[in-house]
Amino acid sequence: MDPSGHVDLIREVFRYTQAFQDNTFVLQIDDGVLAERSSAALVRDLVLLQRTGIRIVLVAGARRRIDEILERYDIHCELRDGVRISTDAAIPFIRMGAFDAANRVMTALSGEGVNAVIGNWVRARSRGVVDGVDFLNAGRVDRIHVEMLRGVLAQGSIPILPCIGWNAAGRAYNISSRELATELAMALGSSKLFFLSAVDVLTTDHYSVPDSVRDGGTRISRLDVEQADEFLSLNLDRDHDRSAAADQPEDEGLELVGLALRAAKRGVERVHIVDGRSDGVLLREIFSNLGVGTMVHANQYQSIRPMKREDVPDVYRLMQPLVRKGFLVPRDETDLVQTIDDFVVFETDGIVHGSAALHRFGETQAEIAALAVDPAYADFGIGQRLVRYLIDYARDSGLTQVFVLTTQASDWFEQLDFRTGSINDIPREKRDRYDRSRNSRVLYLDLS
Repeated sequence: MDPSGHVDLIREVFRYTQAFQDNTFVLQIDDGVLAERSSAALVRDLVLLQRTGIRIVLVAGARRRIDEILERYDIHCELRDGVRISTDAAIPFIRMGAFDAANRVMTALSGEGVNAVIGNWVRARSRGVVDGVDFLNAGRVDRIHVEMLRGVLAQGSIPILPCIGWNAAGRAYNISSRELATELAMALGSSKLFFLSAVDVLTTDHYSVPDSVRDGGTRISRLDVEQADEFLSLNLDRDHDRSAAADQPEDEGLELVGLALRAAKRGVERVHIVDGRSDGVLLREIFSNLGVGTMVHANQYQSIRPMKREDVPDVYRLMQPLVRKGFLVPRDETDLVQTIDDFVVFETDGIVHGSAALHRFGETQAEIAALAVDPAYADFGIGQRLVRYLIDYARDSGLTQVFVLTTQASDWFEQLDFRTGSINDIPREKRDRYDRSRNSRVLYLDLS
């Protein structure tokens, strides 16, 4: 990475550190993740987050550990739709595995000098009988003792919740750690929920995705609630048929997206699904706009908006590499200020990663110009979104044609339905200022 790239990364880290101070993050950690060699680094990263002022709540996944214990004692529990039918004979051993997994997390945090507390903050209820299947001692979250948890957080400790809850009569139920984390994040009003899973990164190679999600890469980097709904519709029926035919469990990635969607619809701003086995995954997901996993978000994570005076230095910085390559006409900051009303920017969490302008000529024509995108985000479709936004804006404003002048991107604009034109197709005012030494190609798009 060049020096400027390091500086940009440092800026992102400081900005996010300030933004997330005093926020609550809920993290569900599969016990398969903690079995990896990289788990020690993950624990240190959790400690770093807590020491920056982020309130951390952990839910310890225990499926792997419970499986080991049940196998050791030769106790069989059937799985139905991913849920363990927990018999009376099995539940003491399931509790053993759940608390063992939670203790491993607490021991690792204690080794880093952090106070952590395992507690009973969950009221549970039976799943009951569903479609004729009695789930016995498998349960759901009934209520979370939020004030007790907040008291632990206020003391500077990290609460750790095992995947066990109790009803009012003291009966223990086995709860899905992922469902528990989802309910916990909603109850606490968390700004972020993390699923640190032992599941590979979600990609377009494995899943069908809505057209609006395609951004040039294979990783499914983000889904808003509408896209997540469509994503599940595209994949759930196919996965159910595959699972039934092959007698296989249903796809964990789909389970995680479903839970993430539920949390996002209930007020959790952002839900992150990441492969927890990857070194540094937590910090890279939190302190980078690009991230490394899949984020399901409820708020407007990315937006195109009018350029403000304070954006001018950032837009100027984005343009300079393209100016040096001859892709853009040189402009200084004064030029940008004078035409500020023509510009829009693409912003991610308050950071400008793209810009473009719409210069009007008379009542019918406008030029799309000064398109610039941060190279680190080139594969996220930002340029296309900016151009389509300006096209829609021009059409809504009553214009009948937009045009571009380009030396290097004519093929790209043709993919957006622009047609090759000539200098005679542009307004006289622009024609009189046409730089013949650049010999830019003219492309236009009729809006009617």
